[in-house]
Amino acid sequence: MKYDYIIGQTPLDENEKCDLIPSVITRKDLDQLEQENIIEAREWAMRSSILANQNVFSEIFILNLHKRMYGHVWKWAGKYRKSNKNIGVDYYMVRTEFHQLLSDAIYWMQHKTYSMTELAIIFHHRLVKIHLFPNGNGRHARLCADVIIAKYGGKKLTWVGHSSLIKPDAIRKQYIASLREADQGNYDLLIAFAKGKDGLF
Repeated sequence: MKYDYIIGQTPLDENEKCDLIPSVITRKDLDQLEQENIIEAREWAMRSSILANQNVFSEIFILNLHKRMYGHVWKWAGKYRKSNKNIGVDYYMVRTEFHQLLSDAIYWMQHKTYSMTELAIIFHHRLVKIHLFPNGNGRHARLCADVIIAKYGGKKLTWVGHSSLIKPDAIRKQYIASLREADQGNYDLLIAFAKGKDGLF
């Protein structure tokens, strides 16, 4: 199968491509299977029993969520990447940076450094910047943010009404641009985007 990547997507290496579980013929099939898997994972993560009993700022939960999102499609779902990508820290630093993020998030919670909405959005950005997995990092990070909001409260995030953000359109370009601003320490555009304010650029 030929892989055509859009702006901001993380290309898979040849070994990662070989870890496709179903016999998918087209990219359209792959996208559909991934989306079905993600919907199933979202339904699981948003159950009141899961929200009440899971530590969403734990390594176990974050990795398990990615596995639930992509586990029907990719063998590497829920596993740290083992190669460098066009975005993210060097692969051997992923675990260290991730553990630092979890510690930071707990500190933010305890000291009320940010509103819960801002905390969820910034946590999402840091996950994307680290890039834990071979692929699916953006969708995973956005779902993590949604779970944080659902568990702890805050303004529901709409991501400008395009929560998948996988189409190469103007909305995705806004999202990528807001992430790059956040990379420089300016979260205003990303926070506005996540809250659903379009036409920011």
